[in-house]
Amino acid sequence: MIASMTGYGKSVLELPEKKITIEVRSLNSKTLDLNTRIPSFYREKELEVRNIISEKIQRGKVDFAMQVELNPAARTQKLNYDLIKQYITDFKQITPEISDADLLPVVMRMPDVMSYSQDDLSEDEWSSIRTTILEAIEALNQYRIDEGNVLKKELVGYVENILNLLSQVEPFEGERINTIKERFGKKLEDLKVEIDQNRYEQEMIYFLEKLDITEEKVRLKNNCEYFIQQLNEDGSNGKKLGFISQEIGREINTLGSKSNHAEMQKIVVQMKDELEKIKEQSLNVL
Repeated sequence: MIASMTGYGKSVLELPEKKITIEVRSLNSKTLDLNTRIPSFYREKELEVRNIISEKIQRGKVDFAMQVELNPAARTQKLNYDLIKQYITDFKQITPEISDADLLPVVMRMPDVMSYSQDDLSEDEWSSIRTTILEAIEALNQYRIDEGNVLKKELVGYVENILNLLSQVEPFEGERINTIKERFGKKLEDLKVEIDQNRYEQEMIYFLEKLDITEEKVRLKNNCEYFIQQLNEDGSNGKKLGFISQEIGREINTLGSKSNHAEMQKIVVQMKDELEKIKEQSLNVL
């Protein structure tokens, strides 16, 4: 079963003193391109977070974000006395007529006048956070699977369209051969020259063999069936689908170069249109 590289997962951990929100997003990428946003208090665990993500998410451009909201009771507040004094001194140089008492409400709204401290990160807390990270990743992977189901239906439809178009080629094959024979016969009549009939038949057979598309039809059909088979396989197979679509494209191009028939050319153009849809959607398969 295929999965999409596009996904989103979120999980929230409620602790007595804080609320921690984990969000994981992913988009298309040939490899794992990981970007993390982790509060400085938990930065020591960044390598472990990266290892968890690398193990659980195989491919894609992944954005990981951890947001922490501390409850007021968890905050140990301290005044930064030196900074407050410095702010007052600086303001007094601008407005010396204003008293310190009048400046204080303004200064208290300045950055970093209050500092907050927390206890060291405990193993129990990190264990809970780790579980939350795994839950967010699981939600993302489920999102990817759901998107993959939609992708699969679309891709199967495009491949079946190509197979249906391939079946429409057959009625024109006999007509094409007769048209070629008639065209060559008419040209020989116009030239009004004597020819070796046996040699003419040999050359005609050789020429028609070069235009024969039986092998291309068989290979195209087999590649389309192999593509659908891979859609039902487990694991990451987006790259393999890309390779198979290239093979499908080669057979379609050969059909076009050998067709030598207006209606067959139209069918080939329709096949190429369906193939472009396959290639575009395959880029989003994990």
